[in-house]
Amino acid sequence: MRKMVTVAIVLAVLCAFIKPASVGAESEKKEIGKIDDAIEVLEQMEQIPEKTIPPALLSNAGGIAIIPRVIKAGFIIGGRYGTGVLLVRDKEGRWSDPTFISLTGGSIGWQIGVESIDIILVFKSMRSIENIVKGKFTLGADASVAAGPVGRQAEAATDVQLKSEIYSYSRSKGLFAGLTLEGAALQIDNDANEVFYGAEDIKARDVLSNKVPSTPPAADKLKKLLGDYTSGKTKD
Repeated sequence: MRKMVTVAIVLAVLCAFIKPASVGAESEKKEIGKIDDAIEVLEQMEQIPEKTIPPALLSNAGGIAIIPRVIKAGFIIGGRYGTGVLLVRDKEGRWSDPTFISLTGGSIGWQIGVESIDIILVFKSMRSIENIVKGKFTLGADASVAAGPVGRQAEAATDVQLKSEIYSYSRSKGLFAGLTLEGAALQIDNDANEVFYGAEDIKARDVLSNKVPSTPPAADKLKKLLGDYTSGKTKD
């Protein structure tokens, strides 16, 4: 009996050490998957230049949020939820490391069904991003948001009076389109940042300032693709 009790105690101790490592590995894989999904969205942008976000708009942007596979569901009262990444541009036009974010929000109207869409938010300045870093941020309430223009030509970014602080897009069935997105809340996912960058208590501000211990390969690939798209180095 004593041997059985001893074995049980040993197994319990081992599980206590092994389980967190396993959970940590799964969590890291999950965050890498989010980066991979964001990369897929950017690659799709390259393939349909005539129906996507104007590079000229991004070249003057303060930041971008890419939130793949946002779930929209509803029966009269609807809701949406998704997780993704946020990157900002420095004074030299280089993109930062990605910080993880979540998007939640509800809508009221006659609707039914479930839909998964990709959402992209283009921020004209750092003002809204600073507020996101400080805490929860609501689109439409804390900053104006409007459906963004589409088209590869630089003129597409200036044909309309871009007075809003944020421009929103959705991608469904391979096509990008301007999206009216108000009432949704954006929030930093600190837990995901800690797992992905392998640093406890890492701040979103440090991530966006490229002050992380090391940048994982997936993040480097995302930054390069975004830089290429912004500079016009995309596939014809």
